[in-house]
Amino acid sequence: MKTKITLIIAFLFLGLNTSFAQASNEDCTINMSLLAETVKGKKFTEALQYYNKAIKDCPKFNLSGLYKYGEDMFEGLLKEATTDAKKVEYINELTGLWDSRMANYASKSPKGKFEAKKAELRYDYRELLGLTDEQIYNEFDAIYTSDLKNFKSPKGLYVYFKMMVSLYDKGQKTPQELFNKYDDVVDKIETEVEKNSVKLNEYIAKGDNLSSKDQKYKKFYSQTLTAFEKISGSVEAELGDRANCSVLIPIYQRDYEANKDNGVWLQRAMNKLYSKGCKEDPMFVKIVKQKNTLEPNADTAWYLYVITGEQKYFDQSLSLQTDPLKKSRLYYKLAGEFKSKGSYGKAREYYYKSMELNPANTTGYLQVASMYASSVKSCGTTNFEKRSIYWLAEREAAKANKSTASKYGALAPTKQDIFSAGMSGKTIKIGCWIGRSVTVPTI
Repeated sequence: MKTKITLIIAFLFLGLNTSFAQASNEDCTINMSLLAETVKGKKFTEALQYYNKAIKDCPKFNLSGLYKYGEDMFEGLLKEATTDAKKVEYINELTGLWDSRMANYASKSPKGKFEAKKAELRYDYRELLGLTDEQIYNEFDAIYTSDLKNFKSPKGLYVYFKMMVSLYDKGQKTPQELFNKYDDVVDKIETEVEKNSVKLNEYIAKGDNLSSKDQKYKKFYSQTLTAFEKISGSVEAELGDRANCSVLIPIYQRDYEANKDNGVWLQRAMNKLYSKGCKEDPMFVKIVKQKNTLEPNADTAWYLYVITGEQKYFDQSLSLQTDPLKKSRLYYKLAGEFKSKGSYGKAREYYYKSMELNPANTTGYLQVASMYASSVKSCGTTNFEKRSIYWLAEREAAKANKSTASKYGALAPTKQDIFSAGMSGKTIKIGCWIGRSVTVPTI
């Protein structure tokens, strides 16, 4: 009898717990629905009450609901805030949201990503929060050190290096620390560019008949590459003349003996001396030859080609490099060499070869367009023919950047020019190195 009573009590207790759990889930569902509705309606102040209840009672109930709408809500509240006190409050609340997400959904919330979001937010409001450049740098450095794999934010990587430059300018970092961090950031950017290029090329290879899902992925990888392209240029601009030949060469002369058997040091030194236009200096030659003796690879063969101009080294570089993306970069470098020497025809040839191997990198089209534009005065006979070259530049640039393309198009003959010259719909053959035809728009 006692056993039966005990079982009945146990079942009743279990049933009560189940009903309470169901009620809790129902409350969470209703509250989450109200949060979503108010955020979508941009009623951010009203949404706050639903968020506060959800983050307290249902932090593990719905990842995409609570944390996505919560983030949108705080971003809206920050824009609407009229006092510094409120802005600070919302900043702290938003960073707290990311902390909660990392705690409750660790596998779907890598620290490298969400700590970077926190650091970027604090950087954006650094004056309001009273943060120093050193504090911001240390926040990003902790992310770089603890979770480099997931530290993929273009903005975060840029700010990380920007803070290093600031500390260097204040005498708080040495030149070597600056250059090391530059190399760290550039290596990370190149890694992410390579990963995203591989993914984008997969969708490019499928052609135009992509599903809506595939189109979204293709757009995402394309936009990501564009973002990295922009910050790559920004990182170079930040470094600027702090790493010119007169600064770099004495440092490498000083440190060479201690690092001559360090392949990573030699590789980075070669790359930096080359990128900063120091390839004529004996120190560049010395480092390249040492690297070739220690660890011959496609890069050292390429640099030996730059030094000697001997075709065998370029051929060796291509044969040693089997990775299509890295081989694409070799062709791109070679194209740049020819462009700098004014050999535009050869430069165009190698820019195209580069893009054949890596269709995701469309910057070669912009380089070809710029060479067309710079040849306006030297190619063509009449003024109309010369200016028609801008249509060729527009056509090339449009394959990579519509905004740049429109700038070239604005320099081409106008409708009035076409009418006055009687050239509507006619085809013009452009000579010299260009060797292309352009059809005049019909008016």
